Amino acid sequence: MILWELFLGFFEVGCFSFGGAYSSIPIIRDVVSAYGWLNDDMLTYMIAVSESTPGPIMVNLATYVGSTQAGWLGAIIATFAVVLPAFIIILTITVLLKNALKNKYIQAVLNGLVPCIIGIILATASFMVINNIISINADIFINMQAFVITVILFCICFTSRKLRKKSVSSIFLIIIAACLGILIF
Repeated sequence: MILWELFLGFFEVGCFSFGGAYSSIPIIRDVVSAYGWLNDDMLTYMIAVSESTPGPIMVNLATYVGSTQAGWLGAIIATFAVVLPAFIIILTITVLLKNALKNKYIQAVLNGLVPCIIGIILATASFMVINNIISINADIFINMQAFVITVILFCICFTSRKLRKKSVSSIFLIIIAACLGILIF
């Protein structure tokens, strides 16, 4: 039964994820919460681990959740389920719809999705930052170490854009965040 649930859950993630890994995090969160596979804290940690390991975040998360729920077979089924919709869609597009992408109406729909995806990514980033900085249990607790790291990373990004006129490499930010985490925590 768990194998079927893994397939259905991650097939749903694969079907409704549009715009990359960060825009799919809310869908992943809903699926893993609905099935009770991960809580919000564990999901946040696994997103960080999945982001820092090679490969797409969705595939890494599916593999992790599948392996924790049903071993190697669960990892294979969850990974297969999350990539299957994209494979089917790409195969269909390349075979049947080569000329459809040149259609101005389809281009308009795709261009209209860009602001939506940006909004989803910003909402996810805001949720993750707030969730890591502010802990609401019995009392509201602000994690000052996480707040300091967030402010430092934000300042590095902001000053890099103003002074160098280009953005900072994601790899560089990950390395800085790891070093700051080691120093502060």
